[in-house]
Amino acid sequence: MKLGALSAAWSDKPLTEVLDFFQKSGLQAIEIGSGNYPGNAHCDLVELNASATKSNAFLEAIKSRGLELSALSCHGNPLHPNKEVAAEFHKTWRDTVHLGRDLGVECINTFSGLPGGGPDDRVPNWITAPWPEDHSKALEYQWHVARKYWTEEAEILQRCGMYACIEMHPNFLVYNPETLIKLRRVVGANGDRICANFDPSHLWWQGIDPCAALRHLGEEKDPVIRHFHAKDSLVYDWNARVNGVLDTKHYGDEINRSWIFRTVGYGHGADAWKDIISTLRMIGYDGVLSIEHEDSLMSSNEGFQKAIAFLKECLIFEQTGEMTWA
Repeated sequence: MKLGALSAAWSDKPLTEVLDFFQKSGLQAIEIGSGNYPGNAHCDLVELNASATKSNAFLEAIKSRGLELSALSCHGNPLHPNKEVAAEFHKTWRDTVHLGRDLGVECINTFSGLPGGGPDDRVPNWITAPWPEDHSKALEYQWHVARKYWTEEAEILQRCGMYACIEMHPNFLVYNPETLIKLRRVVGANGDRICANFDPSHLWWQGIDPCAALRHLGEEKDPVIRHFHAKDSLVYDWNARVNGVLDTKHYGDEINRSWIFRTVGYGHGADAWKDIISTLRMIGYDGVLSIEHEDSLMSSNEGFQKAIAFLKECLIFEQTGEMTWA
């Protein structure tokens, strides 16, 4: 396995400075945002897609420091009911696929998207219950929209030899293993191009056991886990026992929220993370764990350095040897 990080937390610094920083910190990989929610501070799609010279220099800057480009990330909502908004998200997605193909990057990290509850809606609608009946009908409509969109995108990914690594995230249509597998199924023949950027932080607060989720996804015929975000979260029971875990308070209102994102090790200890890493190896994932800093109680640098130290102790870097005991 390799240790990497998403560069978005250092968007105020030039790419070369971030690359030097990652190299000095002992990382083996970098994940770079190409637009939409992660921003494009380190990856100008228009410039890089227009010039092979510049895109080659971009890749060489990464490789010359002994780093691997694990993924391009353009998380957005191409299913947004506002067609102009959806078109912007979609354009960035397609442009990222184009660049990723030219750079030899297989993984494009994103969200599934979320439509409105019907063709006349103006904002997305995340449905969490089947009743009243309006909600079930709206959910059917949403899956119709998603099937049409992702079927076409999966065909393009198939031709390019690439994967949409969807992050299971509440407030999007795919938010747990069941909905991820459902999207793979409704897409049909090229459903194997719909994969996961597995981020346990969004699963823990929903009450999902990441290791159980990994094992479940590992039972699929074609590999599902193609990328992994190393990010933690912590449920504060004294708040959740009163109000549950669905929480719309600002992330900065840490003391009153039912849960918040944490640097790895500050939500769950080494035993939990070692179990995740061991389960990843058992299901055949031996790729990059990419640190994503979203801990509001720590600076980017401190959270980053603590995550590196923690994960270096937990990660399994070497290949297995012969079982001399069996």
